Amino acid sequence: MDGAPARPRIEPPKVAVATAPLSIMETVRKARRNVLEIVPALAFRQPMLTGVTVARWHMVMDPDSLERILKDRVEEYPKSPVTKRLLRPAIGESLFIAEGAHWRWQRRAAAPVFAHRHLVALSPFMTAAAERSAARIGEEMAAKGGVEAYAQMIAATFDVICDVALSGKDTLDRPAVSRAIDEYMETVGKVSLLDVLAVPTWVPRPATLFRRRSSDLRPLMDRVIAARRNEPQREDLLDLMRFAEDPESGRKMTPEELRDNMLAFIVAGHETTALALAWALWLLAIDPATQERAREKARAAIGSGPAEAAHLPALGYVGQVLEEAMRLYPPAAFLARIAKKEDRLCGRPIMAGDILMLPIYALHRHRMLWEDADAFDPERFAPATARGRHRYQYLPFGAGPRICIGMGFALMEAKLILATLLARWRFTPGGPPPEPAMTLTLRPSGGVRLRAEPIV
Repeated sequence: MDGAPARPRIEPPKVAVATAPLSIMETVRKARRNVLEIVPALAFRQPMLTGVTVARWHMVMDPDSLERILKDRVEEYPKSPVTKRLLRPAIGESLFIAEGAHWRWQRRAAAPVFAHRHLVALSPFMTAAAERSAARIGEEMAAKGGVEAYAQMIAATFDVICDVALSGKDTLDRPAVSRAIDEYMETVGKVSLLDVLAVPTWVPRPATLFRRRSSDLRPLMDRVIAARRNEPQREDLLDLMRFAEDPESGRKMTPEELRDNMLAFIVAGHETTALALAWALWLLAIDPATQERAREKARAAIGSGPAEAAHLPALGYVGQVLEEAMRLYPPAAFLARIAKKEDRLCGRPIMAGDILMLPIYALHRHRMLWEDADAFDPERFAPATARGRHRYQYLPFGAGPRICIGMGFALMEAKLILATLLARWRFTPGGPPPEPAMTLTLRPSGGVRLRAEPIV
């Protein structure tokens, strides 16, 4: 509008990407510290890059090509062997890793579990967790004079996972689960020199050989599932999955398949949502004007909170903030596929066995796709603006047949928690900017330190 003050430009922390070709040892060193540091600066300006380390690789940022890989020819571009090697110790042969017929029947069985009616029925647990999170922030401020927002969001989303998935926090030990995930990320979840040298994944990696037993959550989940066998059915995710069946074959999940899928939901589901929330809180803390606008929208819908499912249609702007946070800091910021057949992408030949790297972080900050790509601006996701955007230039949850099955759950949970917190607290920076660093997820290295002032 003419005469309106210009919105101040907010550019939050970003990864220092590679500006020169990397040797094999440099690639390993950077990938173990932060996978995104191996992404060349050119990836933010070109639709596709091709090179050879040991294996031939292509880095793809072109939305049409991504649509071909993730939707049109999804069966010909399965997850890379390295991706499966990194994830299998944590989540076994779950939906996230399975391919072909084994993936299809599991997806058909699990899809009804995540239907909107079930999400709405489970939303009171999200509301209760949001309210507890708002209270814990007050307690931490009173005790320490500041808030570690990432830890707080992990606690909030873990509350939701335990209540929704397992009917209560008493089933799992949150500190033990958190330690196990951290240990896994720091050992098994890191790229090895053998991965970069394209050594077959059946050759053991040192991190796998010396893995700490405490980082393996499978025995814990096996005990939880065994304890349910003789109990009446509950309306939580575990039992919805336990009794789910493939409508085509009638097949149900074995205890091992159920365990792997529950671990995928617990490990991936609660951390990725917590990351989106933590980054959103930092972005709002450094942009007071946007934070006030989001707060006004939240309070207009929910008063002083907490937010409930019925409020979701009025929380559109809160959703825009989360979407922009996931654009700048996508929790799953780097994907990899392997070509099973010859193909052509961006006019270039693809050979069977080529590695396809999909750097979602670079896609979301690509100069050909986003104006002022490194700046924080939730208006990018206003309905009128987002409507004309290529579906495959924004992929925080993936896309195509293998889009994240928990996307609706995660978005509902994140909106309810963020709206509740904004209605209760005003956030300002309480420490240095977090550094985005990725092993398997894009975490805020150093934490997200904030101060919180109650809204009167």
